[in-house]
Amino acid sequence: MAACFFMCATAPRTIVYVDGFNLYYGAIRGSPYRWLDLQRYFAKVRPVDDIQAIKYFTAPVTGMAGSRQDALLRAFGTLPRVEVILGAFKLKRISCTFRTCPRIANGTPGFDVPEEKRTDVNIALHMLDDAYQQLCDRQVLVSGDSDMVPAVRMVQRRFPDVRIHVYVPARVRRRGAAVELRGAAHRSRTLPLNLMANSLLPNPVIARDGTVIHKPLDW
Repeated sequence: MAACFFMCATAPRTIVYVDGFNLYYGAIRGSPYRWLDLQRYFAKVRPVDDIQAIKYFTAPVTGMAGSRQDALLRAFGTLPRVEVILGAFKLKRISCTFRTCPRIANGTPGFDVPEEKRTDVNIALHMLDDAYQQLCDRQVLVSGDSDMVPAVRMVQRRFPDVRIHVYVPARVRRRGAAVELRGAAHRSRTLPLNLMANSLLPNPVIARDGTVIHKPLDW
């Protein structure tokens, strides 16, 4: 009992920051783990930490993918420690030199593609603000994006007592390299995929108000 009390009393207060699209494309896409219970999963990934919050950053998509995403985000809303922070998509104009490309503004060949916006900035702001408010002793960043390096380094400079651990979502070595981001963190490793199989949400999920949330059929 005394040993348990000591471990609980000294467990680092931890906040997890999840780049949703980085997690999806790096580790979950095409797998049976898309209906992931973030709370159960990160309790297994960080068993000695006192996880205060899991912040999931994404942007709303449209079409069939949007309906699947909506179901997942509503399921996340039933988890008390999970907070969803939304960015946005904005169309980015790409010029094209092929004759078959459609004509856009002023007859210029090209096309518009959706580009995710605000996620990196949102993660950076939350990491800095949480450290400023002294809400955590440890920050766990789930991403392989080198754009997060300045935020990691700023937290380290301004709040040297806050330890930053990076988990890179990857199923292939090339994606898992993330040399810059790994080098900026206090510690890093590849996100453990073997813990996902036993960390899935129930199907269906029942919200507090009785709403029934079903896992998408093709998941």
